[in-house]
Amino acid sequence: MSLPLRFAFCLALSPLLLSGCAATAARDQPPLTSTAVIDLPRFMGAWHVIAHIPYWPERGKVASRDEYRLRADGRIDNDFVFRTSFAAPERRWHGTSRVLPGSNGAHWQVQFIWPFKADLLVLEVDPDYRWALLGHPQRKYAWIFAREPRMDDATLDALRERFSRYGYAPTQLLRVPQFADQVDTLR
Repeated sequence: MSLPLRFAFCLALSPLLLSGCAATAARDQPPLTSTAVIDLPRFMGAWHVIAHIPYWPERGKVASRDEYRLRADGRIDNDFVFRTSFAAPERRWHGTSRVLPGSNGAHWQVQFIWPFKADLLVLEVDPDYRWALLGHPQRKYAWIFAREPRMDDATLDALRERFSRYGYAPTQLLRVPQFADQVDTLR
């Protein structure tokens, strides 16, 4: 392999190596599980993404939400709806989820692109199903969902802080703009 080709190869691999170093702290903890009991029919519908730990498919998206529909076969139609800017048209990615048996509806396997699947944990849900906290067994990802697209700062901060109970750094969860007036307030 020529020197320029080796350099390009190493440069291409460096983000993967660095992300592995950043994830070391999460790997030092046992995998996250959920004790939540989820009423799946009640959980269905639209959930606005109020905050998340950004990762590549969601970066730069605004006005995003997940829409869930329970299917007759027990699986869940899972649509991720978003805009790339507030002036852009709404886009939709279709996926399918299945709830793992014995998880009380709290552990899902989500698939948007075959054959790749991701685990999702519903960690907490408001008694009135107004908000939900979602995570990942290795704490790579986290989301604050709400039925309404606007959430006040005090509620958002309190929900972020709840993630510390699960081994997350609450400051990792960044607001997802649901309205144009939130674009410069990514706190």
